[in-house]
Amino acid sequence: MAAKADDTAVELDVGGRTVRISHPERVMFAARGETKLDLANYYLAVGDGIVRALRERPCMLHRFPDGVAGAKVHQKRLPRGAPDWVETVELHFPRYNRTADELCVTELASVIWAVQMSTVEFHPWNSRRADTEKPDEWRIDLDPMPDCPFDRVRQVAHVAHEVLDDLGITGYPKTSGGSGLHIYVRIEPDWGFDDVRRAALAFAREVERRAPKDVTTTWWRKDRDPAAVFVDYNQNARDHTIASAYSVRGKDEGTVSTPIRWDEIDGVDPTGFTIATVPARFAKLGDLHADIDSKAHRLDELLEWADSDERDEPDPGGDD
Repeated sequence: MAAKADDTAVELDVGGRTVRISHPERVMFAARGETKLDLANYYLAVGDGIVRALRERPCMLHRFPDGVAGAKVHQKRLPRGAPDWVETVELHFPRYNRTADELCVTELASVIWAVQMSTVEFHPWNSRRADTEKPDEWRIDLDPMPDCPFDRVRQVAHVAHEVLDDLGITGYPKTSGGSGLHIYVRIEPDWGFDDVRRAALAFAREVERRAPKDVTTTWWRKDRDPAAVFVDYNQNARDHTIASAYSVRGKDEGTVSTPIRWDEIDGVDPTGFTIATVPARFAKLGDLHADIDSKAHRLDELLEWADSDERDEPDPGGDD
């Protein structure tokens, strides 16, 4: 993709659109000194993957105007000054009875424009703008508590894989870009957020039953085993978002939430996936989530599990 200098700014040709990157030399990641232009070039290198992960989804932006060592801005509304080709979707937030037009990525140029606005992390909803109230993605978040070794996260990932296999469901794992792992599942958009969350809780409880020494679904953080993996089913609640596949994280090392194969789980080192290393991996392997839309699964069996569980142990509800 051609680039030309204009004073200190750089103009990038992204799919036939010109995106101007101001202050391209600004250091965004202190560990190796990567700049705002390096961040844009990273997203260009994984373009197919990041667009697939975000396509048609309302997307909250985590912006770092002074680099990731500085303050973070959680941006729901599209920042001012967007070109007319950047698309949005209007969302309603009942708690405040307010609306917001969030970024809705349909092409790579929108991602690079968001980088121009100092966006590092992309946090999409698990629904798409055709019907934002009906998720088409179920997210399994394996969140280690403070004293939990990563080997335990690996073990729990295998248990989760086993439960998915028993259900006949295909899951797509990725690193979180932090200390955990995520597994994404495409689902039929036939249920609202409450039912998807109920299904996610039922799944989490089954993983806990199979690995009771390693897993917790205890609601309150203060009551959880600090060495356990929390299967965070609440990430499927409305307006809860996590970093997408290929999203860079707001860490000095520029770590990336990176799709992996199931056979990589035992040897994976999440800290090794950064904006410096993932482009070569992507060039070699392609997008490991490329087939994620090929089949959407149903939640009927999990919702039957939820009905059974709720007779014995009500859903604690609320926000964590």
